[in-house]
Amino acid sequence: MNPELKKDLQKLALKIRIAEIEEFKALGFGHIGGSLSITDALAVLYGAVMKVDPKNPKMEDRDKLVCSKGHAGPAVYATLAIKGFFPYEDIKTLNVPGTNFPSHCDRNKTPGVDMTTGSLGQGTSLAVGIALGDKLKGLDSRTFLIVGDGESDEGQVWEAAMFTGAKKITNLIWLIDENKKQLDGYTSNIINQGDFVAKFKAFGFDAVRVNGNDVEQVYEAITAPIGDKPRAIVLDTVKGAGVREVEETMNNHSLTMPQETYDRWLAELHSELDALEGEV
Repeated sequence: MNPELKKDLQKLALKIRIAEIEEFKALGFGHIGGSLSITDALAVLYGAVMKVDPKNPKMEDRDKLVCSKGHAGPAVYATLAIKGFFPYEDIKTLNVPGTNFPSHCDRNKTPGVDMTTGSLGQGTSLAVGIALGDKLKGLDSRTFLIVGDGESDEGQVWEAAMFTGAKKITNLIWLIDENKKQLDGYTSNIINQGDFVAKFKAFGFDAVRVNGNDVEQVYEAITAPIGDKPRAIVLDTVKGAGVREVEETMNNHSLTMPQETYDRWLAELHSELDALEGEV
Protein backbone atom coordinates (compact mmCIF):
# COMPACT_ATOMS: atom_id res chain seq x y z
CA MET A 1 0.00 0.00 0.00
CA ASN A 2 1.37 3.39 -0.90
CA PRO A 3 1.62 5.97 1.91
CA GLU A 4 -0.92 8.31 0.33
CA LEU A 5 -3.65 5.67 0.17
CA LYS A 6 -2.89 4.56 3.72
CA LYS A 7 -3.26 8.11 5.02
CA ASP A 8 -6.49 8.59 3.05
CA LEU A 9 -7.97 5.45 4.60
CA GLN A 10 -6.83 6.44 8.09
CA LYS A 11 -8.52 9.81 7.61
CA LEU A 12 -11.67 8.15 6.33
CA ALA A 13 -11.74 5.87 9.38
CA LEU A 14 -11.50 8.90 11.65
CA LYS A 15 -14.31 10.64 9.77
CA ILE A 16 -16.48 7.53 10.12
CA ARG A 17 -15.78 7.39 13.85
CA ILE A 18 -16.70 11.06 14.19
CA ALA A 19 -19.97 10.42 12.34
CA GLU A 20 -20.72 7.42 14.57
CA ILE A 21 -20.22 9.43 17.75
CA GLU A 22 -22.42 12.22 16.36
CA GLU A 23 -25.15 9.62 15.77
CA PHE A 24 -24.87 8.30 19.31
CA LYS A 25 -24.71 11.82 20.74
CA ALA A 26 -27.98 12.72 19.01
CA LEU A 27 -29.67 9.61 20.39
CA GLY A 28 -27.88 9.52 23.74
CA PHE A 29 -27.04 5.83 23.59
CA GLY A 30 -26.33 2.98 21.20
CA HIS A 31 -24.21 0.02 20.12
CA ILE A 32 -20.92 1.86 20.36
CA GLY A 33 -18.36 -0.89 20.97
CA GLY A 34 -19.13 -3.15 18.04
CA SER A 35 -19.64 -0.25 15.66
CA LEU A 36 -16.23 1.21 16.40
CA SER A 37 -14.47 -2.14 16.06
CA ILE A 38 -15.44 -2.55 12.37
CA THR A 39 -14.78 1.06 11.37
CA ASP A 40 -11.35 0.46 9.85
CA ALA A 41 -12.66 -2.42 7.75
CA LEU A 42 -15.51 -0.23 6.48
CA ALA A 43 -13.03 2.52 5.61
CA VAL A 44 -11.04 0.06 3.50
CA LEU A 45 -14.11 -1.42 1.83
CA TYR A 46 -15.78 1.85 0.88
CA GLY A 47 -12.61 3.88 0.51
CA ALA A 48 -10.55 1.59 -1.71
CA VAL A 49 -12.20 -1.72 -2.57
CA MET A 50 -15.92 -1.85 -3.24
CA LYS A 51 -17.54 -0.97 -6.55
CA VAL A 52 -20.54 1.16 -5.54
CA ASP A 53 -22.30 4.25 -6.86
CA PRO A 54 -24.07 6.54 -4.37
CA LYS A 55 -26.11 7.96 -7.26
CA ASN A 56 -27.21 4.47 -8.30
CA PRO A 57 -27.30 2.39 -5.08
CA LYS A 58 -29.24 -0.45 -6.74
CA MET A 59 -26.75 -0.89 -9.62
CA GLU A 60 -27.02 -4.58 -10.46
CA ASP A 61 -23.31 -5.38 -10.70
CA ARG A 62 -22.33 -3.41 -7.60
CA ASP A 63 -20.31 -4.95 -4.81
CA LYS A 64 -22.50 -5.63 -1.79
CA LEU A 65 -22.07 -5.51 1.97
CA VAL A 66 -23.97 -7.67 4.42
CA CYS A 67 -23.34 -6.57 8.01
CA SER A 68 -24.67 -9.69 9.69
CA LYS A 69 -23.97 -8.18 13.12
CA GLY A 70 -26.77 -5.77 12.33
CA HIS A 71 -26.48 -3.86 15.59
CA ALA A 72 -23.35 -2.26 14.06
CA GLY A 73 -25.67 -0.50 11.63
CA PRO A 74 -24.58 2.94 12.93
CA ALA A 75 -21.09 2.28 11.56
CA VAL A 76 -22.56 1.37 8.17
CA TYR A 77 -24.81 4.46 8.17
CA ALA A 78 -21.88 6.72 9.05
CA THR A 79 -19.85 5.28 6.18
CA LEU A 80 -22.65 5.58 3.65
CA ALA A 81 -23.35 9.17 4.70
CA ILE A 82 -19.73 10.17 4.17
CA LYS A 83 -19.77 8.47 0.76
CA GLY A 84 -22.81 10.53 -0.25
CA PHE A 85 -25.63 7.97 -0.30
CA PHE A 86 -27.82 10.45 1.64
CA PRO A 87 -27.45 13.78 3.47
CA TYR A 88 -24.98 13.55 6.35
CA GLU A 89 -27.33 15.18 8.86
CA ASP A 90 -29.90 12.42 8.35
CA ILE A 91 -27.91 9.92 10.40
CA LYS A 92 -28.59 12.02 13.49
CA THR A 93 -32.13 10.61 13.43
CA LEU A 94 -30.70 7.22 14.43
CA ASN A 95 -33.37 4.97 15.97
CA VAL A 96 -36.02 7.65 16.50
CA PRO A 97 -39.64 6.99 15.45
CA GLY A 98 -40.10 7.17 11.68
CA THR A 99 -36.37 7.22 10.92
CA ASN A 100 -34.71 5.62 7.91
CA PHE A 101 -31.83 4.68 10.22
CA PRO A 102 -33.08 2.03 12.65
CA SER A 103 -30.88 0.44 15.30
CA HIS A 104 -30.29 -2.56 13.01
CA CYS A 105 -29.75 -2.47 9.25
CA ASP A 106 -32.89 -2.40 7.07
CA ARG A 107 -32.52 -2.50 3.27
CA ASN A 108 -36.06 -1.17 2.83
CA LYS A 109 -35.30 2.02 4.71
CA THR A 110 -31.68 3.03 4.11
CA PRO A 111 -30.15 3.75 0.68
CA GLY A 112 -26.96 1.74 0.25
CA VAL A 113 -27.89 -0.98 2.74
CA ASP A 114 -27.93 -4.21 0.75
CA MET A 115 -29.54 -6.56 3.27
CA THR A 116 -31.68 -6.35 6.39
CA THR A 117 -29.93 -7.94 9.38
CA GLY A 118 -30.13 -8.12 13.14
CA SER A 119 -31.26 -11.64 13.95
CA LEU A 120 -27.77 -12.93 14.61
CA GLY A 121 -26.48 -15.59 12.26
CA GLN A 122 -29.05 -15.03 9.53
CA GLY A 123 -26.95 -12.49 7.64
CA THR A 124 -24.40 -15.18 6.87
CA SER A 125 -26.89 -17.30 4.91
CA LEU A 126 -28.28 -14.21 3.22
CA ALA A 127 -24.80 -13.18 2.08
CA VAL A 128 -24.19 -16.66 0.71
CA GLY A 129 -27.43 -16.45 -1.27
CA ILE A 130 -26.58 -13.00 -2.66
CA ALA A 131 -23.09 -14.04 -3.73
CA LEU A 132 -24.22 -17.33 -5.25
CA GLY A 133 -27.04 -15.58 -7.10
CA ASP A 134 -24.65 -13.01 -8.56
CA LYS A 135 -22.25 -15.78 -9.55
CA LEU A 136 -25.00 -17.72 -11.35
CA LYS A 137 -26.02 -14.51 -13.15
CA GLY A 138 -22.44 -14.01 -14.30
CA LEU A 139 -22.18 -10.62 -12.63
CA ASP A 140 -18.78 -9.06 -12.03
CA SER A 141 -19.44 -8.33 -8.37
CA ARG A 142 -18.41 -9.42 -4.91
CA THR A 143 -20.22 -9.66 -1.59
CA PHE A 144 -18.50 -8.76 1.67
CA LEU A 145 -19.88 -10.28 4.86
CA ILE A 146 -19.16 -8.90 8.33
CA VAL A 147 -19.94 -11.37 11.10
CA GLY A 148 -19.27 -11.04 14.83
CA ASP A 149 -17.31 -13.43 17.00
CA GLY A 150 -20.10 -13.58 19.57
CA GLU A 151 -22.57 -13.99 16.72
CA SER A 152 -20.60 -17.07 15.70
CA ASP A 153 -22.17 -18.91 18.64
CA GLU A 154 -25.07 -19.37 16.22
CA GLY A 155 -25.00 -22.69 14.36
CA GLN A 156 -26.33 -21.00 11.24
CA VAL A 157 -22.98 -19.23 10.85
CA TRP A 158 -21.21 -22.56 10.45
CA GLU A 159 -23.85 -23.99 8.14
CA ALA A 160 -23.31 -20.98 5.89
CA ALA A 161 -19.53 -21.38 6.14
CA MET A 162 -19.77 -25.07 5.25
CA PHE A 163 -21.87 -24.27 2.17
CA THR A 164 -19.54 -21.43 1.11
CA GLY A 165 -16.51 -23.69 1.25
CA ALA A 166 -18.19 -26.68 -0.35
CA LYS A 167 -19.53 -24.67 -3.28
CA LYS A 168 -16.34 -22.59 -3.61
CA ILE A 169 -18.22 -19.28 -3.59
CA THR A 170 -15.12 -17.20 -4.21
CA ASN A 171 -16.98 -13.94 -4.84
CA LEU A 172 -17.94 -13.90 -1.14
CA ILE A 173 -15.37 -12.61 1.35
CA TRP A 174 -16.02 -13.26 5.04
CA LEU A 175 -14.78 -10.68 7.56
CA ILE A 176 -14.98 -12.00 11.14
CA ASP A 177 -14.88 -9.21 13.71
CA GLU A 178 -13.03 -10.89 16.57
CA ASN A 179 -13.28 -8.12 19.16
CA LYS A 180 -13.41 -10.76 21.91
CA LYS A 181 -16.55 -9.48 23.64
CA GLN A 182 -20.26 -9.97 23.23
CA LEU A 183 -23.26 -8.46 24.95
CA ASP A 184 -22.70 -10.02 28.38
CA GLY A 185 -19.00 -10.74 28.64
CA TYR A 186 -15.87 -12.09 27.00
CA THR A 187 -16.51 -14.55 24.18
CA SER A 188 -13.88 -16.89 25.65
CA ASN A 189 -15.95 -17.20 28.82
CA ILE A 190 -19.31 -17.72 27.12
CA ILE A 191 -18.53 -20.07 24.24
CA ASN A 192 -14.86 -20.25 23.39
CA GLN A 193 -14.76 -20.46 19.59
CA GLY A 194 -11.10 -21.43 19.50
CA ASP A 195 -8.96 -20.64 16.48
CA PHE A 196 -11.15 -19.04 13.81
CA VAL A 197 -8.45 -19.33 11.16
CA ALA A 198 -8.07 -23.08 11.70
CA LYS A 199 -11.84 -23.57 11.71
CA PHE A 200 -12.38 -21.70 8.45
CA LYS A 201 -9.52 -23.59 6.82
CA ALA A 202 -11.22 -26.81 7.88
CA PHE A 203 -14.36 -25.57 6.11
CA GLY A 204 -12.42 -25.12 2.87
CA PHE A 205 -11.47 -21.45 3.08
CA ASP A 206 -8.28 -19.57 2.44
CA ALA A 207 -8.17 -17.98 5.92
CA VAL A 208 -5.88 -15.37 7.46
CA ARG A 209 -5.75 -13.29 10.62
CA VAL A 210 -4.85 -9.59 10.54
CA ASN A 211 -4.98 -6.58 12.81
CA GLY A 212 -8.51 -5.45 12.01
CA ASN A 213 -7.86 -1.93 13.25
CA ASP A 214 -4.94 -1.43 10.86
CA VAL A 215 -6.18 -0.24 7.46
CA GLU A 216 -3.06 -1.45 5.67
CA GLN A 217 -3.32 -5.01 6.94
CA VAL A 218 -7.04 -5.16 6.18
CA TYR A 219 -6.49 -3.79 2.67
CA GLU A 220 -3.70 -6.23 1.86
CA ALA A 221 -5.81 -9.20 3.05
CA ILE A 222 -8.86 -8.17 1.04
CA THR A 223 -6.99 -7.36 -2.17
CA ALA A 224 -4.66 -10.38 -2.19
CA PRO A 225 -5.33 -12.66 -5.20
CA ILE A 226 -8.05 -15.24 -4.63
CA GLY A 227 -7.62 -18.77 -5.97
CA ASP A 228 -10.21 -21.53 -5.97
CA LYS A 229 -11.13 -21.14 -2.30
CA PRO A 230 -13.33 -18.48 -0.68
CA ARG A 231 -11.51 -16.12 1.67
CA ALA A 232 -12.11 -15.61 5.39
CA ILE A 233 -10.33 -12.71 7.07
CA VAL A 234 -10.29 -12.81 10.85
CA LEU A 235 -10.13 -9.22 12.05
CA ASP A 236 -8.29 -9.09 15.37
CA THR A 237 -9.96 -5.97 16.75
CA VAL A 238 -10.61 -4.06 19.96
CA LYS A 239 -14.23 -3.46 20.89
CA GLY A 240 -14.59 0.31 20.96
CA ALA A 241 -11.43 0.83 18.87
CA GLY A 242 -10.44 4.43 18.31
CA VAL A 243 -12.05 5.93 21.40
CA ARG A 244 -9.84 5.12 24.36
CA GLU A 245 -12.50 5.54 27.02
CA VAL A 246 -14.80 3.10 25.22
CA GLU A 247 -11.95 0.63 24.69
CA GLU A 248 -11.29 0.66 28.44
CA THR A 249 -14.94 0.15 29.40
CA MET A 250 -15.71 -3.50 30.07
CA ASN A 251 -19.41 -3.52 29.22
CA ASN A 252 -19.20 -1.43 26.06
CA HIS A 253 -21.65 -3.32 23.84
CA SER A 254 -24.25 -0.58 24.29
CA LEU A 255 -23.64 2.60 26.27
CA THR A 256 -25.70 5.53 27.49
CA MET A 257 -23.51 8.59 28.01
CA PRO A 258 -24.03 12.28 28.87
CA GLN A 259 -23.66 14.86 26.11
CA GLU A 260 -20.39 16.20 27.52
CA THR A 261 -18.80 12.76 27.17
CA TYR A 262 -19.69 12.56 23.48
CA ASP A 263 -18.35 16.09 23.05
CA ARG A 264 -15.06 15.06 24.64
CA TRP A 265 -14.75 12.05 22.36
CA LEU A 266 -15.53 14.19 19.32
CA ALA A 267 -12.89 16.72 20.31
CA GLU A 268 -10.31 13.94 20.62
CA LEU A 269 -11.21 12.47 17.22
CA HIS A 270 -11.19 15.87 15.51
CA SER A 271 -7.78 16.55 17.02
CA GLU A 272 -6.46 13.26 15.59
CA LEU A 273 -7.94 14.07 12.20
CA ASP A 274 -6.44 17.58 12.20
CA ALA A 275 -3.03 16.16 13.06
CA LEU A 276 -3.25 13.58 10.27
CA GLU A 277 -4.39 16.15 7.72
CA GLY A 278 -1.57 18.45 8.79
CA GLU A 279 1.13 15.87 8.07
CA VAL A 280 3.24 16.56 4.99
